[in-house]
Amino acid sequence: MRIALISPKGPLYRYKSGIFKKSLRYKPLTLTTLAALIPPDVQAEVRLYDEGIEVLPDDLSADLIGITLITGNARRGYELADRFRKRDIPVVLGGPHVTLLPQEASRHADAICVGYAEQSWPCLLRDFRNGCLKPVYEQGANFRLDADMPFARRELLPDKYYSTSAVFEATRSCVHDCEFCVAPSAWGRKQYQKPVSWVVEDIRRVGARHNLFVDLNLISDRAYAVALFSALIPLNIRWYGLSTVIIGHDPQLMELMARSGCKGLLLGLESLSRESLAATRKNFNARVDYRQLIADLHRLGISIQGCFVFGTDSDTRLVFKDTVEFAIECGVDLPRFALLTPFPNTPLFKRLDAENRILTRDWELYDAQHVVFQPKNMSVKELNDGHEYAWQAIYRYSAIARRLKNARKFSPLLIAANLGYRFYANNLKHFYNCDWEIPKK
Repeated sequence: MRIALISPKGPLYRYKSGIFKKSLRYKPLTLTTLAALIPPDVQAEVRLYDEGIEVLPDDLSADLIGITLITGNARRGYELADRFRKRDIPVVLGGPHVTLLPQEASRHADAICVGYAEQSWPCLLRDFRNGCLKPVYEQGANFRLDADMPFARRELLPDKYYSTSAVFEATRSCVHDCEFCVAPSAWGRKQYQKPVSWVVEDIRRVGARHNLFVDLNLISDRAYAVALFSALIPLNIRWYGLSTVIIGHDPQLMELMARSGCKGLLLGLESLSRESLAATRKNFNARVDYRQLIADLHRLGISIQGCFVFGTDSDTRLVFKDTVEFAIECGVDLPRFALLTPFPNTPLFKRLDAENRILTRDWELYDAQHVVFQPKNMSVKELNDGHEYAWQAIYRYSAIARRLKNARKFSPLLIAANLGYRFYANNLKHFYNCDWEIPKK
């Protein structure tokens, strides 16, 4: 059996026409994990295609094609699926967008996988081999991540197009229910955890000095986080990952995180406004002193990629300048800005839809860099322009110098990352654009 697994292109990373060709892009785990999950008894030959690094062959052919979708590349994924099905090639769709909108996805597929695929994907493949493919395969109530899981087949994607292949995952989903977050709507609030010994072995097998964890929230379960960080210490590695600001309440865990090799954290700071945090169900952020947290992490040698969201109902035109000034003063090593995005089937989408504020259902624009809803205290253009201003202002040479001076960090890696984001900030308008005058329903 010949299987082709495809990750469709989106506006940010696409071969020869995106903002980045390699810089800041890590090797994705989804396709390589799906390839590893193909049961030996299926006897399949598998090829992986990432449209972020290559153009799909016009004559691509297979016995079965699997396409993984996030909301931002769903339109492209549907186009590919429809094209292959017209050629009588069966198509399976999966991924977060399919889990959020299974009925929509079913119109473009012979079968869909809803939820995590560790159990359903092998079952689907055996059914396909036996000629009894079902239209829907679901995660299952007894889903868990076991110690006998295969390791991702990273060798099936070329290293040269990615900044790193040392990408790992210890946990999935998150215990919080932030209004705009896809995770609780798609997978629930239970955190699924891989055995720590399995994670350690995966890291050993790759053997890289610098490693990236893509977990949504590594500290969701404190006991698990302690076990993981403790197990990382003997490996003598450096790693980067994601955490909520709640880490600021736990100095001991923060110290252990640093001892385990953590050198950088992505933190969802989201907003400086308590009102905005409350409205988006992130009250736990409001109970943390951002300035103190940033200072504590810097003291431990941990850099911060601070993420802010613009467009909440309490935001006004002042939010852009205020946020930029805060990030500079506190020495946020790598600030990132996003536009509030009502991903389908999230509580935010349902609320804005009920208020008739959703401007478009063109999923390609749902990338956190387009305004796809009517803001409350600004026009669509004001929100778009303010977002673009913030990106350019925070990555001016003078702003970079001031931030890194306040952070007391001038490492070559951090300077290079800032210059990469400066390039992104100054090219944003060329790749993310929208027709503000004629919103499409």
